Amino acid sequence: MKVELTRYRVKEGKTSKVMEWLDFLNNHMEDVLVTLEGEKMFVETIFHEHLNGEEYLYWYSVQGNGGLDVEDSAHWIDKKHLEYWDECIDESFGSVDLTTKVVMIPEKVRASMND
Repeated sequence: MKVELTRYRVKEGKTSKVMEWLDFLNNHMEDVLVTLEGEKMFVETIFHEHLNGEEYLYWYSVQGNGGLDVEDSAHWIDKKHLEYWDECIDESFGSVDLTTKVVMIPEKVRASMND
């Protein structure tokens, strides 16, 4: 199992497109959840922050081993998600993976993730 929190910087001037993107995901949650199964993604949460004049998105995830990468998905929702990603995420910034120090998942929940 992999637990991650990663920060990405939003391209300047893309705030309204980011809001459209997040609304898109929320409005198509049924399809989004279908794609998570193939990724073996148990939890995926996106956070939004403005800090020191910059805008960031954070991805928190709990994922099983051997899941499909979103880039390899043929599902229309993932293709649209990646279009938004390309338009909004500042690849020149790279990403910042925060260091996992403690993972608190009860054993009965962990067991269901391994099924």
